[in-house]
Amino acid sequence: MSRKLKKIGVLTSGGDSPGMNAAISAVVRTCAFHNIECTGIYRGYQGMIEGDFKEMGPRSVNNIINKGGTILKSARSKEFMTPEGRKKAYDNLVKQGIDAFVVIGGNGSFTGGLIFNAEYDFPVIGIPGTIDNDIYGTSFTLGYDTALNTVVEVIDKIRDTASSHNRLFFVEVMGRDAGHIALNAGIGAGAEEILIPEEDMGLDRLVESLKRSKASGKSSSIVVIAEGEKTGKSAFELKE
Repeated sequence: MSRKLKKIGVLTSGGDSPGMNAAISAVVRTCAFHNIECTGIYRGYQGMIEGDFKEMGPRSVNNIINKGGTILKSARSKEFMTPEGRKKAYDNLVKQGIDAFVVIGGNGSFTGGLIFNAEYDFPVIGIPGTIDNDIYGTSFTLGYDTALNTVVEVIDKIRDTASSHNRLFFVEVMGRDAGHIALNAGIGAGAEEILIPEEDMGLDRLVESLKRSKASGKSSSIVVIAEGEKTGKSAFELKE
């Protein structure tokens, strides 16, 4: 049987990403349109446990959609990973009369929401917000496009220095388990090589590729590395 929702909570959790404030604004304004109360939950799941709530309306989200970060702040909560922590969170939601909540975050935030939903049969909606673009079911997560364009812009600037000084540059980008930023930024910026966690091509192949580039007359090279790739433990180790 469907429930009539009277009050919805909204929170941002995990790492911040561009577009989170726009998503908050959309939730708050949609609630106002449908005459549903909206409560902002500060500092993610930790704020839910501590009862850090504030009522929100259209005036609360004026002029925030172009701002980076999140006006609701964010935090990682180890306490929410425990049944005791989730019970505190549930009790606070009930006390506030919140019938459901929207979580804007990445895979860890979604996992927490999924467990909470299963334990308390509590309606939870997830809006994917992570620059890594590593949540299944959406083409582009909030923040990914901005991160991608930022990396391409930075590599374009690094290329000028690499060409001027005949250097090889390793550019490490975020992506512990997913290489979307590295792969697409590397293609967009014309990198000579791209290393991602999904494919371990090996050090020998990388060295051979760089030798071929040098033999073809290139005086500089750019290698884009996702932080989770397996060829070296880090860009600093790989450069040796």
